[in-house]
Amino acid sequence: MAHPSQLGFQDAASPIMEELLHFHDHALMIVFMISIFILYIILSMVSTKLTNKYILDSQEIEIIWTVLPAVILIMIALPSLRILYLMDEINDPHLTVKAIGHQWYWSYEYTDYENLSFDSYMIPTQDLTPGQFRLLETDHRMVIPMHSPIRVLVSAEDVLHSWAVPSLGVKMDAVPGRLNQASLTTSRPGIFYGQCSEICGANHSFMPIVVEAVPLNHFENWSSLLLQDI
Repeated sequence: MAHPSQLGFQDAASPIMEELLHFHDHALMIVFMISIFILYIILSMVSTKLTNKYILDSQEIEIIWTVLPAVILIMIALPSLRILYLMDEINDPHLTVKAIGHQWYWSYEYTDYENLSFDSYMIPTQDLTPGQFRLLETDHRMVIPMHSPIRVLVSAEDVLHSWAVPSLGVKMDAVPGRLNQASLTTSRPGIFYGQCSEICGANHSFMPIVVEAVPLNHFENWSSLLLQDI
C-alpha cells in the first residue's frame, strides 16, 4: 500500500509491475537528460554576447533536431510496446476470477469452482480492528495462490468502475455489459490494496480492493472451507 509522503510507486509485487518500474526509471532518465540539455541551451543563449545576423538557415541543425527526437522516441517506444504486449499475454492461467463492480462494492466469482462467489464490502471505520487500514479493508478478500498466473475478468453491473491494484500493476476498466481481461502473477505472499479508479458515484471512494496472495496449499484450504460454508 502507499505510505504518507510517498513520491514514487509502490513496491512491485508482480513481474509486470517490476517491468513498469524499470520502464519508469528508463523514461525518467531520458526526461532528466532532455531537461538538462534544454536548460543548458537556454542559459547559453541568454548569457552569450555573440551574435550572427547573417545565418538564415542551417541544414545541419535542422537534421539534428529532426533525427535526435526520433531516436529518443524510438528508445521510449520499443520498451513501452514490449511491456504492453507482456500485459496482454495470458498463457494457460491456473485460475480465473471474475470481478464485478457494483455501487458501491465488488463481488468475486471463482469460475473454476462451482458456487464459489462472494461480495466484498468496505469495513466501516468504527468496526476496524487495530492494525487495519481505514477505507482500504474489506470484509472478504480476493485470495489467490502466489506464483500462479491468474486471469481476472472485469465487468460492472450498473455504471463504469475500474479494478486497480497498483503494486500488482493492474488497472482495468469495468464496463457494464462487457468483459475486460487482465492477468497477474504475484511474486511473493502478501496483502495488496487497491481502490476503484473510475468515478462511479457518491460512494466511489468507499469500494476498496484487497488481494491476498498465499501459498497454494493455503489457497486450497481456504477455498474448501469457503465451499463448505456455502
